[in-house]
Order: sequence, then structure tokens, then C-alpha cells
Amino acid sequence: MAEFGSGGGSGGGGLPSSPGPVQGKVAFKAGDGEGGGGGGGRSRFDSAGSRVSNGDCAQPGSGEEPGSAPPASPESSSKEKGFSTSQQREGKPGIPRRSSIIKDGTKQKRERKKTVSFSSMPTEKKISSASDCINAMVEGSELKKIRSNSRVYHRYFLLDADMQSLRWEPSKKDSEKAKIDIKSIKEVRTGKNTDIFRSNGIYDQISEDCAFSIIYGENYESLDLVANSADVANIWVTGLRYLISYGKHTLDMIGSTQDNMRTSWLSQMFSESDIDNLGHIPLCNAVQFIKDLNPGLKTNKIELRFKELHRSREKTGTEVTQEEFIEVFHELCTRPEIYFLLVQFSSNKEFLDTKDLMMFLEAEQGMAQVTEEISLEIIQKYEPAKEGQEKGCLSIDGFTNYLTSPDCHIFDPEHKKVCQDMKQPLSHYFINSSHNTYLIEDQFRGPSDITGYIRALKMGCRSVELDVWDGPDNEPVIYTGHTMTSQIVFRSVIDIINKYAFFASEYPLILCLENHCSIKQQKVMVQHMKKILGDKLHTQSPNIEESYLPSPESLKGKILIKAKKLSANCSGLEGDVTDEDEGAEMSQRVAKEGIEQQNSMTGKRFQLCKDLSELVSICKSVQFKEFQVSFQIQKYWEVCSFNEVLASKYANENPGDFVNYNKRFLARVFPSPMRIDSSNMNPQDFWKCGCQIVAMNFQTPGLMMDLNIGWFRQNGNCGYVLQEVSFFSANTKDTVPGVSPQLLHIKIISGQNFPKPKGSGAKGDVVDPYVYVEIHGIPADCAEQRTKTMHQNGDNPIFDESFEFQINLPELAMVRFVVLDDDYIGDEFIGQYTIPFECLQTGYRHVPLQSLTGEMLAHASLFVHVAITNRRGGGKPHKRGLSVRKGKKSREYASMRTLWIKTVDEVFKNALQPIRDATDLRENMQNAVVSFKELCGLSPVANLMQCILAVSMHLVGPDSTPLVVLNLNDQYPTMELQGIVPEVLKKIVTAYDMV
Repeated sequence: MAEFGSGGGSGGGGLPSSPGPVQGKVAFKAGDGEGGGGGGGRSRFDSAGSRVSNGDCAQPGSGEEPGSAPPASPESSSKEKGFSTSQQREGKPGIPRRSSIIKDGTKQKRERKKTVSFSSMPTEKKISSASDCINAMVEGSELKKIRSNSRVYHRYFLLDADMQSLRWEPSKKDSEKAKIDIKSIKEVRTGKNTDIFRSNGIYDQISEDCAFSIIYGENYESLDLVANSADVANIWVTGLRYLISYGKHTLDMIGSTQDNMRTSWLSQMFSESDIDNLGHIPLCNAVQFIKDLNPGLKTNKIELRFKELHRSREKTGTEVTQEEFIEVFHELCTRPEIYFLLVQFSSNKEFLDTKDLMMFLEAEQGMAQVTEEISLEIIQKYEPAKEGQEKGCLSIDGFTNYLTSPDCHIFDPEHKKVCQDMKQPLSHYFINSSHNTYLIEDQFRGPSDITGYIRALKMGCRSVELDVWDGPDNEPVIYTGHTMTSQIVFRSVIDIINKYAFFASEYPLILCLENHCSIKQQKVMVQHMKKILGDKLHTQSPNIEESYLPSPESLKGKILIKAKKLSANCSGLEGDVTDEDEGAEMSQRVAKEGIEQQNSMTGKRFQLCKDLSELVSICKSVQFKEFQVSFQIQKYWEVCSFNEVLASKYANENPGDFVNYNKRFLARVFPSPMRIDSSNMNPQDFWKCGCQIVAMNFQTPGLMMDLNIGWFRQNGNCGYVLQEVSFFSANTKDTVPGVSPQLLHIKIISGQNFPKPKGSGAKGDVVDPYVYVEIHGIPADCAEQRTKTMHQNGDNPIFDESFEFQINLPELAMVRFVVLDDDYIGDEFIGQYTIPFECLQTGYRHVPLQSLTGEMLAHASLFVHVAITNRRGGGKPHKRGLSVRKGKKSREYASMRTLWIKTVDEVFKNALQPIRDATDLRENMQNAVVSFKELCGLSPVANLMQCILAVSMHLVGPDSTPLVVLNLNDQYPTMELQGIVPEVLKKIVTAYDMV
């Protein structure tokens, strides 16, 4: 919320500076001042490493207003800006602003402290209407006045009390000339959209959200300004636009629109509560009433605001009048960032009509074919005031209701249900998988409990593990062998699995059975499974004439047993098979103090009864040897398990073989036995190579489980995600050849109702939040950025910071929002949300937050804006899953800097097209060589045609005509070369002709 007083600035900074890294992360803590960029206290470093100022002040005598003075002393400036000595000692000083001298020193001291910040302090004054904006303009703000040739002047701007003119000071001009008449203003333009902005040398340092221009006079002159934060800019833009539209009648107009609609609604609600028509209601009723309308507000905050209001009016008693109720509601329940968004689309009204809402839905929310009927439906659904419903008007309250509704959730609703083709072979899907599902703590001493299975199955897990051993009274038990973990009865686990197997998903469930029982207790296991699971068990033998596993669709409602199976030529009632004992391996690893071994399998053999063997159908466990052996002899229904260490080795050293192996066979990857604390591996390391069953320790929360949970959201949380792409060089740290990178633009606008971190008590209820935005995917995509810290504001912190990320492989990318509490002892976790890139909805969206253990945090969210473009501009492709196959690599062309000398600019202008053509030819050639090298790693003869097609896709001439033409005939395709052809392509075509 906006505050006018002597507090520190918002730190949103119109002239951002570039922070240096801190321990590999951008981890600066914001100062309390108005400093630029990410947080008030940041400074820039030039190429030589010396500290420089933000470059936002004019040199004395260098411009039209030569009244600028040398910079104040560092000590006095730091005090003025609110930076403590301790902050400077910590290496986070604020670079003092070199301000102009104001002739009237008294006025300087009184007015220059008036800044705009957003906080939850009791003395705050809200910006929730146009009248608030105009009052703020009368109070005045410090703005940066931009002139040509990089000149920047700090000036104090204010609106005359009669609202007839805009003034600024100090100025060498006469006071009557240092002003602009409101009547002369033609337009208020947001962003850096004038010639002065574009020609200014510090254009790139100026935040788009903080810049605005006033176009005035008969000659359409521009006054170009930069505010210290986006919210200050919004105040001036909103207020000036109202003044232009309504002149001196602005305040009268404002009072007759939105306030009346809201007031009549609240008055009616109040009257319904005031049953006895006393004109007042008890304080507790008023507090509960507001909390019912805005559940995220804290009870003590509402109560405190009423008491402060009574104290300011010297009122005794606790009864609340209608006027007081409306005033407190207006103050606490109006979010300024949503108000500013509303007025951008409302044509200078305090509400949105159906046409305004149509414009918002199409331009920002990306909705297609929006009609006035659709807009009216939204108004009827979310507008609380009957007057607004009848007139087709969406007030600030209705607009807030809409933006916080599921309709504006960041997660694409199409992905909340099963939306992928479920008729592909089982090996073509990633499968949500659990490791040692029975454990609820660590792997060595932790307890076993059936709640582990319940939780995993409710979360959509489709592969659970049962480590079965002989138990007392001829009842098999489940626990991790060779450890001190507790035991649970096998039968009780099968009961729970039968009850919850298809609670969250109807698609097949895989039971990974690690069998260590005697023949006698194996027969007991078979009895329990047949009796309890019955027809749900899939025991049909695989069809040897097929080449691939059946689909999830064909296996709906079925439970598959993954375990050892006797060979087909075994005629007895039992036989011996190789053992796979992860617990024994862990025990060996612990005993050997962490000495890693490459092969996770042991050579031990054990007896398996035929009855149990026959329950295994299409998930027969076999030992992996090497890729070439598997390609030749492994059956499609056989499954290999890989230790995390071994799988990592194959992913890094044999990625092509691993990808091809996973296209046909199921591969299960389980955590390294060294993870005795049940920590988790990064599942993306194995998903990128196509590994389907990456077993996670569901009992251990954190980043890796967040990635797993987020990933499987994208297909209705059914536990299966179709593999749309497998990339041979997934470890690339550069762009992906043949793929057009996408640009993800995320603006973190604000946060709502952040709870105090669990277990933190040192700061009481105070929260100092900041937000990390993380990108997870292939190495080329991994990145993170953070906002500034908003001190002592967990209710509605305003961040207003924008970030841009290049996404090279969208199909494997995920976005994670993390909110932390800034603490000098150690930053504490507040909440997070992880979402696949493919599931993002563009526009203004709310991001729900989850706790460390995955539960939704009540009413806690982030308000963000999301935009996605490709490198050449344009919108998000409709079917982004095809981008890997059909996309083209982006091009970054050299550009010419305009010198504003006509003769010189005209000469160099003609060189642009030849430079673009040269860039095209060079990059086409590079892409062709890369594609040829990658694809020729396979069989040269069998894939030569594929190589040629891939190369020819990249090789085009300057006019986009192909350099290779394929002629199809009855025998085999032939190729012709045309134009100037690179030598490498001639060799490829020659090789093809020889074949």
C-alpha cells in the first residue's frame, strides 16, 4: 500500500544498476532508500571494476538548467537516503544521489522526504482511487527529468492545489515558467516512447515501468520523466489522465462513479448486519464482516485499524458506524496494483465496462474470440454490487475477485485434466515413481508406515516399492533389509494399495517388488495379492509378436507387478534367479565409508516360486549388461533398474544410446545407496535421457520433490507424462540446434498474505520477503533471478520487478517461484510453486504458494505478469511440443547506431542488408555442420537420408531458396544442388549417391 511520509522509498528504481554475484547467486539485500534497480542499495561496476554512480545526474553547467551542484558528501547523502553505517560496512552501501540544490533550504528539508513506498505500517495512506493519486500529486514527488545527450536532472514535481498546473523545482527559470498548464497537456504516454528517451545514452538503464512522458503545447513538446518506482509513475500517469479528461471537475466525477457503486454495496451489507437499525455494529462483528469479504486479512490487523480510527477521532467505545466500516474496508481491501491495472483499461473511469473488459481479456489474458456476452458473464459472476451487475460494470472489488479466481490462475486449466495421447506404448511416458515408499524418514533408522503409501498414491504416484522379507507368524513384512528401519506387515500394505491404487489416477499402477522371502512366505504373498487385488492384477502374458509395451489407456485400472520371473523353460514349481538387493548395497556402502562402485547389482541368487513368477507379466526385472547387448536380446517387456551413479554415467557418456534404449524399454533409476538421509537426486538429469521411472523419496521435501510434483501436474496429475522430445545432447550449455529459443518475460508484481516461516520466532510476526524465480531444465536453460527485499511487509508487498529468461528446450523446462524471508542469520522458506513451462498461462496471473511439504498455504499467493515470445517476436506457438522438430534457430543480426547525422546515417543504412545476408549464410553453415555431426553418430547408411534432410533444412540461400532439392522417383530419391553450395554439402550428396 502507498505511504506518504518520512519512510524510505520503494527501491523500485527507475534507473536500475547491475549487481555483482554473491556466492553464485544474485543475493543483494535491498536498502531502505529510493535507489535504482533491484533494491536501493545496489551499485554498478564499470569494466575496470571501479564503482560508479547510477549515471542519473547532470553535470554542472551541462544542460538547459545549469543549477546542478556537485554531489553531497557520502555521509550526509547516506543519512538522507536511509542507509545505515552498518549497511555500508557490510558491503551494501547505497550510492548517494547527486541532487540539485534547492534554493529554499526549509522547503527542501520538508518536502524532499516525501516519497512513495508500499508497506503495512499503520500510518500508511492508501492509493486506491484517482482522488488518492491527485492528493499524492499535490503532496509532490521527486522525479528524474530526462533530456537529450544523457542529461538527467532531479526535480521535485507537484500539482498546484487548484489542479490547474504542474510545477517543478528547483529551476533557473522563473517560477511562472517552470510549470505546465494542465489544459495544454495533449497526452500522457507511458514507457520510453519519445525521441528524447530513445536518443538518450542511458536508455537501457531506465526501467520501462518507471518512465512516462507528458506531451504538451501546440508544438507537442515532451517532458520526459522517470519515477523512483513503477507505483510512483502509476500515480502520476493516472492522476494526469483524469485531470486531462475532467479538468477541475475530476474529483466530483470520481465521487459519482466507483465510490458510489462500492458505497451502496457496502451500505447494503452493513444494513443487513445492523438488524436493529442502530446505525452501528459491534467491533467484533465488523472485524468478522471484513474478514469474510477478504479472508486473507489478519483479524488483529483489521481490529487494530478500527481502534486507530477511533483513537484519531477521540472516540470512546467499540461500536463501528457505517462510515467507519466503509472507510476501513476501502483502506484494507483495495490493492493498489490492481487499481492501477484497472484504470489502464477503463478509459479514465473507476470501473471496467464490457468493452474495457474485452480489451483486457484479449490484449493481456490472451483470450481469443471474446465477445461482450463473455465479458458480461464475467461481470455477473464476480461483481459483488448489484448496481454493477445491472449496468454491466466491473468495480475494483469485482476486478479483484476475478483476478484472484481460478480463471486467472497461472496454471493452464487444459492441463488440469488428462490432455495427452494415452495410447502410446508405456515406455513413451515419464511415470511418477516412489522409492522405498514405506519409509517416512531416513533410509537407515527411519520408521516404516503405511501412511507412506497413502500419501504417495494420493499424490498421483504410479510406481511404488515393496521391499519384502520373511516375518514372524509366517507373515511377510516390509522394511529396508540390513538396516534398523521398522517393519510393517505385507498384507496391510496390500490392503492400503487396493484402497488407494486408483484414488488419484485410473492409469496402471506398478508395484516394484523386491523379494527376499523364503518359498513358504512367497506363497503367502501370492495368496494375499490374489485375494485382495483380484482382477486388478494384470497377469496376461506378453505377445511375443509385438515390439512395444501396451499403452496406459489399455491398462486402465490394472496393477502391474515388477519383479523377477522364472525363465520360460523352467518346468518345476520353483527355480533360482539373481537377487537385486538395494538394502544390501546400502549396507555395503556405509561399511566401506562411501566408496562408490559402478555396478549396483549383486551376483547373489535366490529361489523363486512359480506362483509368484506367474504374477509378473510385462514388467520382468532383468539385469542390465550393456546397450548393444540389450538392443539385440532384451525383450520389450523386460525392465532394468539403474543405480543413480550408473545412470548418471550413461547419461553423460552414452546419451544417444541411453535415449534409444529408453524409447523401447522401461528404465528405472533409484537413488544412490549413499543417500542414507533419504535426500533426492535431480529427476531432470534422467528425464532428459528418456528414463521413465525415476524413483523419488516422497518423504523428503525440497527442491527435487518440488520439481517432481510440478512436472507431473501437466497431464491432469494422472502420473503419466508423454515424452514429446528426447534430445541427444541434453547436457548442452548453448542453444539447441534447430530449435527456436523462447523468451519468457516474468514480472513479479506483488505478494499476498505471506505467513511467518514455520519455526521462526526471533522476529515475531515480522516478515521481510523476497522472491526467487528459477528456471530448471537442460543446463542451457538453468537460471535464477531474485527481487529486492520488502521489509516488514508480508501482507501485500509490492515488488514490481521484471525478469527475462531464454528457454532453449521448452518441453523439459520448469519455472519455480520461491518466497523467502530475508534474515541476517539465515533466510527462511515461506512458500514455493513449481510449474512446467508448457503449462504457463500468459497475462496477469496469481501463483498459489505451497508449504515445504506441499500443502497449499491458505490465501498466500504471488501476483505476476507472464509473456512468452520467440526470438523473432510474435506470440507463443499453439503447439510448442513441435518446436524441437520444426523450429529454426534464432538469428541475432548486427545493427547500426544512429548518429543523427543524415549523410553518414544514409550511407551506412545501405550496409544493413548485406550484413544480414552474411549472418544468415554463416549461421546456416554452422547449423548444418552441427546437425550432420550429431546425426552421423548413428548408422551412416541407415540414417543418411535423415542426415541430408536435417542439413538441408538449415541450408538456404539469402532469398530463403533451398540449396538442396529432393526429387522423389520410384526407385530412390535423388538430390540436386543449386546455387552456391558449401563444400561439406557436396560431400554429403556424393556419399548419398554412392549408397
